[in-house]
Amino acid sequence: MAALRLDSVAVRVIGLSTLWAIAAFVVVAGVISTLYGQTASRGFEDLLVAQLYNVVNSVAVAEDGTITGSPDLGDLRYSQPLSGWYWEVTPASANTSGRLASISLGPADVPSPPQQTVPFDENYRREYEVDGLNGQSLSVVETEVVLDNQNHIARFRVMGDAGLVAADVRQFNRSLGLYLGAFGLGSILINALAILFGLRPLVAVRRALAEVGAGRSDRLRGPFAAEIEPLAVELNAMIDNNRRIVERARTQVGNLAHSLKTPLAVLRNEAAAIGGERGKVVTDQTEHMRVQVQHYLERARLAAQGEGVVFRTPVAATLERLVRVIGKLNPELAIDFVAPDGIVFAGEQQDLEEVVGNLLENASKWTKSRIALSAASEAGSWLILTVEDDGPGLSDAEIAVATKRGQRLDEAQPGTGLGLSIVLDTVREYRGGLSLDRSPLGGLRAVVRLPQAS
Repeated sequence: MAALRLDSVAVRVIGLSTLWAIAAFVVVAGVISTLYGQTASRGFEDLLVAQLYNVVNSVAVAEDGTITGSPDLGDLRYSQPLSGWYWEVTPASANTSGRLASISLGPADVPSPPQQTVPFDENYRREYEVDGLNGQSLSVVETEVVLDNQNHIARFRVMGDAGLVAADVRQFNRSLGLYLGAFGLGSILINALAILFGLRPLVAVRRALAEVGAGRSDRLRGPFAAEIEPLAVELNAMIDNNRRIVERARTQVGNLAHSLKTPLAVLRNEAAAIGGERGKVVTDQTEHMRVQVQHYLERARLAAQGEGVVFRTPVAATLERLVRVIGKLNPELAIDFVAPDGIVFAGEQQDLEEVVGNLLENASKWTKSRIALSAASEAGSWLILTVEDDGPGLSDAEIAVATKRGQRLDEAQPGTGLGLSIVLDTVREYRGGLSLDRSPLGGLRAVVRLPQAS
């Protein structure tokens, strides 16, 4: 599978769904953690209240007002010194005496805030937190109870280690984070796979388009998903329409060329019959007309092609044929040729031959003994063609003149002066570029940039 681009639909959908999943799991984790913390705190308080009334039910008062009893809460922590779990019964009226306490508390005393700070509620019970005997934070539940009809009153307190609740909540949060994280990661992966699977019809369309672009198919071939089928139908209709446009334009260009061929031939014959200076003028102008018509017909053909389907032309084989032709026409020249296999021009073979052919023909006119032709790939999307010679070269001013249509720097050389301008027009039709500068060989170097097919 091709690497996903950051601006692709799949990356956007997966990214947004992932962010939503993360936010949802964070919110869910926060809600669950809060609810569990509240439940744990409430359960802890209920336990202390239940144990408080267990102590109350296990204590009595003697006739002399002494507190008596032996509460057993069934929890070994009340028997372990400094465990953080204590209970205590102390007098709360002047006619009551004595003190009962758990083994874990012994004679030690845990302070309590004054009633003005923490008053009793409607059940005559109050709850508060104080520092314990061993660095703990103690949750205390306290009440005062009248033990008999003699108004003997005792204060009952049950204390528990509040840090256990916090530790329990922390442990729960760690487990919750671990399980929710694993579940969330699995959900994100499954969601990503589901999205990629759901977008596979788009991949099928992309591959079908690539087949058309590569010239291996003349239309999009399915089957496609129901949502994609209308798009494929419209694209096929557009491809067929473009093909008809190209064919119609080529037919019209051919008809125009054929219709002009005979009148131009008649004019040339009549000019030859006239003879003399006037006949030469007519002949020259007729030839100029023929070249101009041919040039604009070629441009019309390229414009028609620009509205059509994609073409592919192997570069190495095409350039090799051109080199052989130039070599036969100029056997005294040495032509260096380098073109790696596998480079494909995204255009028609005729256009590539015209561009390179004009450059080679121009170089053969001016070179002394050597021409160099090379082809290379730039960033996998552009074809770079370079033609160099060891001739006199051109100055900057001469380069500006040379690319103008019909301009010639040396009338002694045969030609129409359209070679470089035709090359430039053809290259521009492909949205490429042409640059001229000094070659390391000593003459002119022409560098052409054309689109490369994938």
